[in-house]
Amino acid sequence: MAEAERIIGTPGTPDVARAEQERPGDDAASQERSGAEAAQTASGPDDRDAQAERPRGRRRIAVLFAVAGFAYALDLISKMIVVAKLEHHEPIEVIGDWLRFEAIRNAGAAFGFGEAFTVIFTVIAAAVIVVIIRLARKLYSLPWAIALGLLLGGALGNLTDRIFRSPGVFKGAVVDFIAPKHFAVFNLADSAIVCGGILIVLLSFKGLDPDGTVHKD
Repeated sequence: MAEAERIIGTPGTPDVARAEQERPGDDAASQERSGAEAAQTASGPDDRDAQAERPRGRRRIAVLFAVAGFAYALDLISKMIVVAKLEHHEPIEVIGDWLRFEAIRNAGAAFGFGEAFTVIFTVIAAAVIVVIIRLARKLYSLPWAIALGLLLGGALGNLTDRIFRSPGVFKGAVVDFIAPKHFAVFNLADSAIVCGGILIVLLSFKGLDPDGTVHKD
């Protein structure tokens, strides 16, 4: 009987042998999958953090340009109204003698300083805009996005006047109209620049960087 089984063969033996032959390949595939899963697990948290940072960075950039666009539009519209309705007319008293609207052309910097350096201020404003746009690529802080948006909108507002208003390109006079008592006349672009600058100073004192990290001196 044993001799017959040896010669004829036991039923199912080829399948068992074939399974034995295929098993090493399956083990190798399993090992490859395990290695891939282990590598994915090892690098997973960093990749997930990087993927999470990208949308957050895009949102901060969107906030920056939204704030800049709002500040710029508000400044531009207010100057158009002032030129059309207030220039060459009597000032409008808003709060008695303490605050009035008076159209003034300013060839200098904010609040009427440095009227002999119009071209220099134009170049500085253009440089500030370029720096803010380059800094936006590394922006992950919402307060910084708001601050830089105010600076960008204000700089764009006054730069538009420098380029397109008389007496000429890069020498144009800025339209100012907000005239508090015992203070220089200014516009909404100046206000945006000052508010953005103050916010940046406060953020710097708190140790908050544009990339969202907090440092302590």
